[in-house]
Amino acid sequence: MTVGINSLLNTGKGALLAFQAAIHVTGENIANVNTPGYSRRSVRLEENVSIDYRPGQIGTGVKAAGVLRHFDYFIERQYLDKSSSRDRWDALFTNLRNVELLFNESIGDGLNNAMAKFWADWQNLSLRPDDMASRSQLMSTAHNVTQIINQVDRDLSLFQQQMDDFIRQDVDRANELMVQIAELNLQIRVHDIPGQNNANALYDERDSLLRELAGIIDIQTQDKGSGQLLVITKAGHTLVDGETHFELKFDGPKSYASLTSGSTFNGSIEFSGSSEREYLVRIVTAGDLSDADPANRPKFEVSLDGGKSWLSETFTAGDSDYSININGVEIWFDPGTAGNLSVGDRFTVVPKTGLYWYENTSSYMNITPQIHFNGEDNNRRAVGGSLAGYFNFRDDYVGQFREKLDSLAVTLAWEANRIHSQGAGLQNFTEVYGTYGLSDTGAALGDLTSGLFFGDKLQEGSLTIWVYDPNGNPTPTSLVFPAGGSVDPNFDPAFHTLQDVEDAFNAVDGITASIVNNRLQISVDPDPTYNDYSFAFGSDSTGLLAALGINTFFEGDDARGLSMNQTVFNNLDMINAGHVNGVGEVNPGDNATALAMASLQYAKVGFSTSFEGNTTQTLSDYYNSLVGNVGAATANARFNFNYHKALATDLNNRQEEVSGVNLDEEMSSLIKFQHSYSAAAKLISTADQMFQTILSMK
Repeated sequence: MTVGINSLLNTGKGALLAFQAAIHVTGENIANVNTPGYSRRSVRLEENVSIDYRPGQIGTGVKAAGVLRHFDYFIERQYLDKSSSRDRWDALFTNLRNVELLFNESIGDGLNNAMAKFWADWQNLSLRPDDMASRSQLMSTAHNVTQIINQVDRDLSLFQQQMDDFIRQDVDRANELMVQIAELNLQIRVHDIPGQNNANALYDERDSLLRELAGIIDIQTQDKGSGQLLVITKAGHTLVDGETHFELKFDGPKSYASLTSGSTFNGSIEFSGSSEREYLVRIVTAGDLSDADPANRPKFEVSLDGGKSWLSETFTAGDSDYSININGVEIWFDPGTAGNLSVGDRFTVVPKTGLYWYENTSSYMNITPQIHFNGEDNNRRAVGGSLAGYFNFRDDYVGQFREKLDSLAVTLAWEANRIHSQGAGLQNFTEVYGTYGLSDTGAALGDLTSGLFFGDKLQEGSLTIWVYDPNGNPTPTSLVFPAGGSVDPNFDPAFHTLQDVEDAFNAVDGITASIVNNRLQISVDPDPTYNDYSFAFGSDSTGLLAALGINTFFEGDDARGLSMNQTVFNNLDMINAGHVNGVGEVNPGDNATALAMASLQYAKVGFSTSFEGNTTQTLSDYYNSLVGNVGAATANARFNFNYHKALATDLNNRQEEVSGVNLDEEMSSLIKFQHSYSAAAKLISTADQMFQTILSMK
């Protein structure tokens, strides 16, 4: 190659093309100054090869070597992490603020105010036990209490249902994004050729999709080269691997097993009911599910927070005839053809819709976000993005609020019924029907398999019933239960069944008992001999009356179902203000039961939840602790949202400093390249003049 005028022309031509490309890219930056996701670009100019010549090497101009995309991948990885946390707490904070409104006691019409009126009305009734106006006011207030509790629970349930809709939308969008990212990986592999072609627009589009995906679920990225990107969750579940994408599903309820290597069990775990919790079942004593002796069947323990903590009670495994009710969910085993369970066999019961990662149609993994009872995230699940926020809100926050509300309703019902069931109203009974039933009338009432909701409250002791003839003459009878219990002839909850209770009542002259729809019904004996007879209940140290829902004030076993006992609600005379005294009298001015009910306001009673365990507080204090939990959760979500928002905003600003378009800078570059282009044109013009000069020489 020689240096001459032609070489000078080529230098000018190359410069024109290079600066033309630079001006075009600068114009593209200016045009996309407001385009979301656009990254600033610039032309990388390189010197052409030089020629060895005298007096030394002479260059051959400039070339546009490539179009650079200004983007900091290190900052972006940090931003994806923080934005995922921000969106999680944003979803939580936004929804917890709505819950906080439900428990706003400052307006004066909340549950605290209604409960205060409830206790005051019992106090007023104790002053005028036979006053119908006082009874009517009490009934109205009590009904209001149940309605408020019912409504709060319904509203919380609606929030949970709303989360299901949000989750379903997010899962669908996440799957769309994963498909699009995989397709972009393919396009980038085709179009991005190092040294020849830069797929900058495709990279911008992919990074925008990654930001959107990070807002839904926590992700991490790894560049595998050739434009191929690996996208995984923090727990390691692959979402996109190059041109392959996986799938998320909002599925359930379901159960699955994780057996030890030596286990021969080929059955399954079954369940019915629903809960916000997951049940991790671990076999602690091996055995055969079909063994007739319960003592020889396998034993298992249960965790409700992914194995971080375990319920203190150990349960006996069995088939559907021996199902166990654990926090509202019935659990039993299908023994299959090999019913032997081994120590260490694990089963997971998910009695709710959850988030699952699918590798293929038959291989899936549960990645439903979960918070342990100690407040830590389950790091083997999804932990970020709006999906985590929605699941945490639905299951861990509202789930706990509803569980505490249920505990309040159940304790209120039990404590009030325990007192009321041993009292007497203005009328005696001719018939009474229990409000609480059993799932297995042949099981001991205190056993979990009986299905009696308050079965764990029963105690050994005695129960007295008074039967009145037409003249009002009372006959007291202390029930005699069948032999075999540890406290014969008294009641033993670990031994006696509902059939035994029926037999004990049937042994009393003047009344008859029967089991109807797994509930106990007691009425005056239909024999004409007992026409115009009636009966009332006396002291009950067993808790049977309250547990079976006989002579009670409330009915229901959760916040949604709490209501007035219909017998009392329909007949104000059946409100028990007094009691049957030692000679069988129910005096009109007797206020013993009313005073006991009024004093319940100040009594410390027991509450139980899966995440707090057993506590002892007054009913008002317990409700106030629930209100405090809601306020604390909202404040914590607000703090975390603002904290992660500030971090994400700072990282985004730092990325903008690198990839954002600055119009002043672009205008300056435009002027610079314009002058360079003009100078290159002048160079060509000068070379042309030199060539003309040579041609004119003759």
